[in-house]
Amino acid sequence: MGTLIQNGTVVNAGGQQKADVLLEGEHIAQVAANIPPVDHTIIDATDLLVMPGGIDVHTHLDMPFGGTVSADDYRTGTIAAAVGGTTTVIDFALQSRGHTMREAQQTWLAKADGKACIDYSLHMAITDLGPEGGAQGLHEMEEMVLDGISSFKLFMAYPNVLMIDDGLMYKVMQKAASLNALCCIHAENGSAIDIVVAQMLAEGKTAPHFHALSRSIKAEAEATHRAIALADMVNASVYIVHLSNAEALRELRSAQKRGIRALAETCPQYLVLSIEDQMPGQSWEEAKYVFTPPLREKKNQEALWQALEDGSLAIVSTDHCPFRFKDQKSLGRNDFTKIPNGGPGIENRLQILWHHGVNTGRLSREQFVELCCAAPARVFGMPQKGSIAIGKDADVLLWDPIAQYTISAATQLMATDYSMFEGWNVRGNARHVLSRGALVVKNGLWIGQIGQGKFVKRVANAGGLA
Repeated sequence: MGTLIQNGTVVNAGGQQKADVLLEGEHIAQVAANIPPVDHTIIDATDLLVMPGGIDVHTHLDMPFGGTVSADDYRTGTIAAAVGGTTTVIDFALQSRGHTMREAQQTWLAKADGKACIDYSLHMAITDLGPEGGAQGLHEMEEMVLDGISSFKLFMAYPNVLMIDDGLMYKVMQKAASLNALCCIHAENGSAIDIVVAQMLAEGKTAPHFHALSRSIKAEAEATHRAIALADMVNASVYIVHLSNAEALRELRSAQKRGIRALAETCPQYLVLSIEDQMPGQSWEEAKYVFTPPLREKKNQEALWQALEDGSLAIVSTDHCPFRFKDQKSLGRNDFTKIPNGGPGIENRLQILWHHGVNTGRLSREQFVELCCAAPARVFGMPQKGSIAIGKDADVLLWDPIAQYTISAATQLMATDYSMFEGWNVRGNARHVLSRGALVVKNGLWIGQIGQGKFVKRVANAGGLA
């Protein structure tokens, strides 16, 4: 019968217009003024903005880390995402050393099976190319791309766990370039950071505050430079994840000005939280903000906002990696290195960016859609998503730009016992959300079916930069 969204303002990255939107099955059938209803289910979007569903390209659901597992699985995490206005996530499958990428792929697909409530895809995090010079692993990269996993994550941090050396990174980038795949880089100089961490612990500096102090801006900037340089050597496209500060941003911009195929994202926490406000070194509560890269000095925020405005930063993701404060963060009560790294944010991304970006005049409505919907779809090879247009997937967000909302752990759907934005009042929130044409959020409440999300096979398009 179809669903007809009437009386709304359609906002895409390229502009906005008063129009109705007709959904038939899982796709958008028509976008036009005054579409006549013919036995359609009607959704009245008066005073609402009709936007493509958000795409969060950086999440960690049901992920083992530091002796525990992230608090949100694919059920709770994707429900929270949907209520926040996100209709697609790209999660990370982590290859364990000595094991294959295929094993990691199957493990993460099993985690999502029957639980994912919105569409999802995967990046493959590579830690090991296997014996014989890596021939097996390089062949597996080909298989992953054929299976729709067209981006590969490389960690320059966490020695002896996830970190790879420059040689392995070079090989992966070289192969990725031949496959038109995208390399996603966690850019921190892990070897240098580990020395600083050991020195701090030897001096009795064990509180959460020292996590932030141990991972310097310069360590991130150096790794950002090195990753981009290696990618340039093999003409690969590189995407720096969770870029957090002005010095790393300068490395990115310098590369972009020279025509190097380099992109990056930032996250809401780096735009609105700071070491001065959240981690001044006064209490154990600061463990809530232990994630990597850490919070930075407030002076970095202005540079990040400017980079979102001018397009130097392409995407806003969350790096959603939630752990409960009471029984998970507490693992590092006497040693900040044992605090599980990560914070909850999948539910609040659009609220934070709208309130602090659009409401303040820093970002237009169109830029908001570009950063949260259109660019994620384009960069990560999902041409069927990211805009309200005929033939696209019917992932639709009806956004109330003046809705007042108070963020709180007491009302959130993320499976954590705290919020990074506790008590914050925001203006602008998701009213209704449709995933592939099905209404999954109505008046801010989840009403969808558990497990209805589908795996999205992505095309290899070198981050849209080739």
